Amino acid sequence: MTTAFYFDERCLWHTTGEHALILPVGGYVQPPAGGGHAESPESKRRLKNLMDVSGLTAQLDVQTADPVTREDMERVHPASYLDRFKEMSDAGGGNAGIYSPFGSGSFEIAALSAGLAKTAISRVMTGGAQNAYALSRPPGHHCLPEQSMGFCLLANIPIAIEAARANHGLGKVAILDWDVHHGNGTQAVYYDRADTLTISIHQEGCFPPGQGTAEETGAGAGEGANLNIPLLPGGGHQAYLDAMELLVLPAIRDFAPDLIVVASGLDANAFDPLSRMQAHSGTFRELTRMTMELAKEVCAGRVVAVHEGGYAEVVVPFCGLAVLEELSGIKTNVVDPFEEITEGQQPAEDFVRFQRERLRQQAAS
Repeated sequence: MTTAFYFDERCLWHTTGEHALILPVGGYVQPPAGGGHAESPESKRRLKNLMDVSGLTAQLDVQTADPVTREDMERVHPASYLDRFKEMSDAGGGNAGIYSPFGSGSFEIAALSAGLAKTAISRVMTGGAQNAYALSRPPGHHCLPEQSMGFCLLANIPIAIEAARANHGLGKVAILDWDVHHGNGTQAVYYDRADTLTISIHQEGCFPPGQGTAEETGAGAGEGANLNIPLLPGGGHQAYLDAMELLVLPAIRDFAPDLIVVASGLDANAFDPLSRMQAHSGTFRELTRMTMELAKEVCAGRVVAVHEGGYAEVVVPFCGLAVLEELSGIKTNVVDPFEEITEGQQPAEDFVRFQRERLRQQAAS
């Protein structure tokens, strides 16, 4: 069955205004020379370009989608936040939270970004595709119900999941977030709920500061349904495989979801300016393969990946292509030249063993 790919050029027109990496230009922060805000459209555009020239796009079921409705948004976000965001967007832009600038029209683009995720999940749940990838922008996994955060303006994945619950009777869902930053927004939405297992593999202490510890396991009815896996900076390829084997796969298997949703951040790659994890495209390929194998066992192979972060614009396309090749079962002729470089920068075996023991201790606790 063909893999569905959801994309809309309008999502690449979302603007964050004039910034230098993550800070607004002004004072001693100089205007960028050929760069700009980290959350630029280029990494996503180049991913789509690589898909096109490799021939992969032509072999996928490529679709766009309608924006999510106000009703969809209000299942996750209070009206007060949505009204404030819409008013600022209509007035030319601003910042409705923390590190989340936006320009004119970003409210509508964010609704479209969430709409790609919503339609991808709907397509898989109704049997129209075995799996799907939504190239959503702006991203969503940091967005809290009441405020935007970390470049994220709407909680794309929760909005999409709750729409599928309302429209298709979707039951239990496991969300696997391998973005290098903690998925604090998704965690906040589901922290006290038992119907959604939230898992975040991330660089320890990166963003948001002080959040994403292993001790955060859920509350009330959601106790035990939140799993944070903070990895030491520099953990590399093997740390992700160990995290999957020791913690992620057993947790999802025990939860037995009806659907696995991947928050597919690609910023753990070794060249990313906002992280230090030393992963590469082969890491994301293997993460996807392991997820798909488990999905065949627990939820009839139903997997939806929704794009999140990734800021090394020349490397992200190779990482994203690896994910999509695994989802679709189609191998192109593309060879990632950055993978060989990163393989030579992997941590020493002593460090690998130390990180693995930390993960074993967490699994045993």
